[in-house]
Amino acid sequence: MAGEEHTHPVTRWLDRASAAAFTSYTVVAAFSVYFCMYAFRKPFAVATYEGRTELPGLPPMDTKVLFIIAQVIGYCLSKFVGIKVISEMTRRGRGLAILACIGVAEGALALFATTPAPWNAFWLFVNGLPLGLVWGLVFGFLEGRRVSEVLGAGLSASFIVASGATKSVGIWVMAQGVSEMWMPFVTGAIFVLPMLLFVRMLSLVPPPTVADEALRTRREPMGRVARNRFVRAHAPGLIFLTVLYMALTAYRDFRDNFSRELWDAMGAGEQAAVYTQTEIIVAFAVLVALATIMAIRRNRAALLAVQVIMLGGSVLIGASTWAFQTHLISPLTWMTLVGTGLYLGYVPYGCVLFDRLIAALGEVANAGFLIYFADAFGYLGSVAILLFKTFGQAELSWLEFFVTFSYATSILCTVCFVLAIGYFYRRLAPERAPDLSVDLLAVGAVSPEESP
Repeated sequence: MAGEEHTHPVTRWLDRASAAAFTSYTVVAAFSVYFCMYAFRKPFAVATYEGRTELPGLPPMDTKVLFIIAQVIGYCLSKFVGIKVISEMTRRGRGLAILACIGVAEGALALFATTPAPWNAFWLFVNGLPLGLVWGLVFGFLEGRRVSEVLGAGLSASFIVASGATKSVGIWVMAQGVSEMWMPFVTGAIFVLPMLLFVRMLSLVPPPTVADEALRTRREPMGRVARNRFVRAHAPGLIFLTVLYMALTAYRDFRDNFSRELWDAMGAGEQAAVYTQTEIIVAFAVLVALATIMAIRRNRAALLAVQVIMLGGSVLIGASTWAFQTHLISPLTWMTLVGTGLYLGYVPYGCVLFDRLIAALGEVANAGFLIYFADAFGYLGSVAILLFKTFGQAELSWLEFFVTFSYATSILCTVCFVLAIGYFYRRLAPERAPDLSVDLLAVGAVSPEESP
């Protein structure tokens, strides 16, 4: 696929296509690839896997909790591997790498179904290992472009909607008589052919243009020395953003992995449509909010604007939880609002925040490194929360724990967002680090009539 990058008719057409046509094609391809990936990752979480498991040296735990912890640990380890792999990867071979990751993940689901419990948890660990790399592989096709906000927002919408949608497919598969153990493999198999088609589409997207590089800086692989230098130069701000992401990732994973238990506690766990209904509304709200960032041409202003949107999301989590507890809103409204607040804070990390940060700093780098740097610690936080709930707060119901977790996430994220905004406001003050001044006319990005 990589060898045809500049010769395939579709690639040549995209090189000459209008911004609307290029964006539409690329969003469809990226959204669909990552949507399909979720069919290999999340459907198992909609099963109940009733029963308790005892492993040597560990207290008894729910079998489903063991399965979730195993996959999240694999996913977390994948993110640490991705700091090096994704940051150093070139365009060549990304499409084949995505397919290789999916192949390993689906094979692990087959072994999960055929290995006796609880030892089959090992195969969910193996399942999570390659899937953690897919986001970086896909986003590498999108970053560093004038329309990266739209492309990234379209990609991000996939994981908001896909988790609920693929769980709905999983419930449907079990309704056809497939067992809980085989359901994850069968659900993944349904999406194999679509995955092949959409990876092919994505592999034909051309690299950023000269005008893209002028506005958003050139994106290059980053070796160890470059990565260390970047982190040391911007350590305080990166620490605030990483702590934030740890909290948001743990909160997102808990809401996602135990959505069945939360909906059961609120009386709607058996309704397949509810898993998709709330997430479609959430995705639309987040997309509208992030689309406004594209209209902000100055990178420093856009970076600060997206952080303010993220701050609003953390406040919404706490406010909506209070409204739910005081019976001002229904469970459906609450799950929709906390989801909106969560993803307003979470989604920009993977598509807008770091892309604009690099552009505002004017440094040659790539967003994949920063995304995986935050992701690695984010999923470490997710593992920690799962272990804390399992062994430290076992007496609390899933719903009670989630309510408390909502308040804690809202407070911590609000404080960290205020600190991060203050840091980057000073760091990127116009007199110290002015935005890139780009002569769009010189690089051919606009016609003489359009130039300011």
